[in-house]
Amino acid sequence: MIYIVDNISNYLIYLFIIHFGFRLNPRKNKLFIGASVLTMLSAGAYNAYFDTNSPMIYIFWSILSICFFFEDRLCNLFILSAALMYFTGIIDTFSVMLIQVVLIGGGIAGTEITWWMESAYLISFLVYVSVYLLLLKKNEVYLCDIELKYQFALLIQGSIFQLFYNFVFIFFNENHAMYDWDAYAVFFISIAGVIYSLFLTLGLAIKNILSNRQNKELQSFMQMQKQQYDYQLQQSVAVRCFKHDMVNHIGALRELLNQKKTEAAKEYIDTIWNIQDEFDLKIHTGDGFLDVIINYYFYLAAKENIEFIVSGKLTEKMHLEMFDITTLMGNILQNAMEAAIKASVPRIRVELVEHKKEFFMIVTNSVVEKVNTKRDIFRTSKRDKANHGFGLKNIAATVEKYHGEYYMESIEENGEVLFQISIAIPKAGD
Repeated sequence: MIYIVDNISNYLIYLFIIHFGFRLNPRKNKLFIGASVLTMLSAGAYNAYFDTNSPMIYIFWSILSICFFFEDRLCNLFILSAALMYFTGIIDTFSVMLIQVVLIGGGIAGTEITWWMESAYLISFLVYVSVYLLLLKKNEVYLCDIELKYQFALLIQGSIFQLFYNFVFIFFNENHAMYDWDAYAVFFISIAGVIYSLFLTLGLAIKNILSNRQNKELQSFMQMQKQQYDYQLQQSVAVRCFKHDMVNHIGALRELLNQKKTEAAKEYIDTIWNIQDEFDLKIHTGDGFLDVIINYYFYLAAKENIEFIVSGKLTEKMHLEMFDITTLMGNILQNAMEAAIKASVPRIRVELVEHKKEFFMIVTNSVVEKVNTKRDIFRTSKRDKANHGFGLKNIAATVEKYHGEYYMESIEENGEVLFQISIAIPKAGD
């Protein structure tokens, strides 16, 4: 029975680390999940029947059960399961030694105690939960985001400590009676050092990720600003060229009127008016910063044949800083553009509503398929996952900065699937 409990403990640890650490999801086909569980239990039954814990059986059931359970390429799952078995084996070794020293008083050779391994698994699991809560979840970083050199460093570091621990454990077994608390002190300081150094290495890897993210976000913002500046510069150059030719246009009109060619003069005026109209902002929201961003994406949407509709108008300028408006609406409209262009009927709708105490901005865009807002909303479909997928997180951070609220949902209108994000920002002083 202890072998089956042993396998279940390992199995649950694997599922926890892979799902929460590497963001892999279970397979949709329940037959594969059933096969995964059956493989694990069968291996436990085999070990119990033959009263053995063969490393080959352990490797076989671990890899096979993981490959059955999760959705990913088999090559990736194979490498991940092998590395995971190796690393968890190291942590389990530390936990086993801790249990033996604290609860048994030394090695277990010659004893009939069988419960120590399960207690060790519990300690190991507490280490993994602590890593997840204190490092990964807190910083919104996952093990799959960490560079390969850091992952490899953790494995090498663990191997070195495991070799070191063999000597520490031998020292304790042979000398704890002689040195008493000094031997215990050596043991506990060394195991605290192991855990601390693993956390330190992982913390450095996470700091590196956060620094790269910040740089990428800044580059993205600067690129967005540059694109908007280029658009405004293009418009400014066109205006200057038009003004430069204005004297010639007036001269031509004067000549037409002198010749009493009234109809020709009217047509010429209409032509000039139409040219001038191209330079004006097509959309006026009531906020100058917001006008620049929305008109820029209106211009991009027209180039891509995306229907772009804006309704509503603000009676006063919002109190958001230009950086935050660009981050907020720039990311929203950029995401809307990328999604809408793939749809059969590409369209984007922006609604501006002003209440007594709040500004409301609602952006709706067509999508290829319905988005699961509970599971997929902060994920990216781009290959470079480490450097993408921050848009919606930046939107959320900006809204929270101004004590606002946001809501995302998939909706249907006349049989068409749409994605909608609604944002409420309190007015200044409210």
